[in-house]
Amino acid sequence: MEKHIQLPLTEELAKTLHAGDSVLLSGIIYTSRDAGHKRMCEALARGEKLPFDPTDATIYYVGPTPAKPGQVIGSAGPTTSGRMDAYAPTMMSVGARGMIGKGARLPEVVEAMKKYHGVYFGAIGGAGALLAKCIKKAELIAYEDLGAEALRRLEVENMPLVVIIDSEGNNLYEMGRKDYLEKHGQK
Repeated sequence: MEKHIQLPLTEELAKTLHAGDSVLLSGIIYTSRDAGHKRMCEALARGEKLPFDPTDATIYYVGPTPAKPGQVIGSAGPTTSGRMDAYAPTMMSVGARGMIGKGARLPEVVEAMKKYHGVYFGAIGGAGALLAKCIKKAELIAYEDLGAEALRRLEVENMPLVVIIDSEGNNLYEMGRKDYLEKHGQK
């Protein structure tokens, strides 16, 4: 059964999500990849504010392609999340709670997720055109010089995702591996 999630991703909402849950996400999300994250973390280190309010925000690790005429956005498939691992704990420390991407996360990120009640959602790599159809509005808000890595504000509707790591640190990748090995008589 899919859970319909309306953002923002509050702490209370995050606690209701569990590794393995299928969700349809709707609301406002922000885009950023490693270059944008680096800039935001440097700004925070200088005591500056971010170009958006990170409180209960969800950040999609994506560098969308340019929109074709009549489209809101181009293909918008997930970026490998490990590229943001150096920055994710800092972003969570200032209020960001949700992350959307693909691939495994470092233990330091999982620990920060437990501390700040974060959730890591997995999007299917290679499905950028399909995911773009869930994006109803896109607005460039900062770092235009970064091109595809610029910071954008997106309005999404029923974006299909899976909770990979929940706010308690339960990790679908680890759970799946363990279940497989147990079913096949290996430990």
